[in-house]
Amino acid sequence: MTHFLAKASLAALLALCSIPVTASTAAAAGPQTSLIVEAQYHRPIRGCSPMHAVRKARDFGLRDARITRMSPRVVVVAGRERRGWDRITFANVRGCPLIRR
Repeated sequence: MTHFLAKASLAALLALCSIPVTASTAAAAGPQTSLIVEAQYHRPIRGCSPMHAVRKARDFGLRDARITRMSPRVVVVAGRERRGWDRITFANVRGCPLIRR
């Protein structure tokens, strides 16, 4: 009987000692993990950047490409092509999709 009481009291003592250790570890890991997740997955949603539009216009064959007009809806890039001056219009959303050439 004394052997059983000794084991039961040791188990109860270990259970009581482990509760505060678990809570402090969980509390310390919680906010750090959420900050890391926010830093990894939070990206600003932006439209078509002027540098991206000029780079795409150069890929389409425009030389001396420059932004001539930028509005909330469109980005217009003008430059020279083989036949002369030309304009390319991109939508002002992510990825700069081509609207008109």
